Amino acid sequence: MKRTFTLVIVIGLIGAAWGPAWLRAQPAEVSIVEGFRTVEVASVSDAMEQLYGQRAYMSHEMRPLSPTKFAGPAVTVVLKREEHKEGSSASQGMLDAIDSSPAGSVYVMVLERGTGAPGWSEDGGDFAGIGGLMATAMKYRGFAGAVIDASVRDTPQIRKLQFPVFSRGVVPSTTINHYRVTGVNVPVTCAGVRVNPGDIVAADEDGVAVVPAGKAADVLKKSQELDDIEHRMIPFIEKFRSIREAVKQFGRI
Repeated sequence: MKRTFTLVIVIGLIGAAWGPAWLRAQPAEVSIVEGFRTVEVASVSDAMEQLYGQRAYMSHEMRPLSPTKFAGPAVTVVLKREEHKEGSSASQGMLDAIDSSPAGSVYVMVLERGTGAPGWSEDGGDFAGIGGLMATAMKYRGFAGAVIDASVRDTPQIRKLQFPVFSRGVVPSTTINHYRVTGVNVPVTCAGVRVNPGDIVAADEDGVAVVPAGKAADVLKKSQELDDIEHRMIPFIEKFRSIREAVKQFGRI
């Protein structure tokens, strides 16, 4: 009995060390995450702007590999451009982040620009931040999806997995020996938006939006209200064939 009790404590300490509060979410917080999986990202973006005057959406260059919709708390990883010969050992941090994060997480990776080297672009978009092996690990650990401020490779495998990935493009390159992991679960700026560990990342075919964890409940409520109004406007427009009258009736466009 004592051994079992000790093991539970150790597991709990490991979990506490690895994740922000959202990754150890209570039932109410879990229901908020589930709510973001049902609302439209356009409504989330509008809600953040209307409530807080903040831009919450990432660059239009961030596109899904396949049509998708997901939401979950962010697990962040940042890599910095650096030529070296250490192989995959310099990327150990991102592997640990995948293996240690709970189901439902959204993997957010940022490749920081560096000084570059002959024959290589300074833009992280010319490097693949995720491929088939990482996507397989995320898929079978139950990740909700991945958002990569860089490119992606091994696209046939990832599409076969049906694992959701947003990125800036598709390239055959690798980060190994060209990048080094410099932070895990730290604040990052991903495609123009600040992302803290545990922030809610919501994505659909319109793009990716980020909601600070402390504002999630209010933003979800507002997003649901905006969704409801828009969804009621559609049959009104169909019936009366007038968007002007719909805007007059419902007060939004």
